Amino acid sequence: VQLVESGGGLVQPGGSLRLSCAASGFTFSSSAMSWARQAPGKGLEWVSGIYSDGSTYYADSMKGRFTISRDNAKNTVYLQMNSLKPEDTAVYYCAIGVDTVVAGTIEYWGQGTQVTVSS
Repeated sequence: VQLVESGGGLVQPGGSLRLSCAASGFTFSSSAMSWARQAPGKGLEWVSGIYSDGSTYYADSMKGRFTISRDNAKNTVYLQMNSLKPEDTAVYYCAIGVDTVVAGTIEYWGQGTQVTVSS
């Protein structure tokens, strides 16, 4: 299993970023996927999940600002982040599954991608 996140960077408050996660080594199209994040000195926080049928779910603080999507042909999951706030600063990870990630468990880790929101 390999998960490769990209798309992070430095952005001003109110700005946008689009994260990508290229997946391989498992049946992506039938797998639920999540994005989670870890801020400095804090624990893992589930951000959003998408099931194989395309249904999407978000943590309350991300609703209306973040959009998760997937492209099964490219084995890639995306996270469009708008109206970014300084408190969104974290390393963002994609992960397989939703329920386990919501519970704070990630079985396979990518390298993550750093998102920094600062003026």
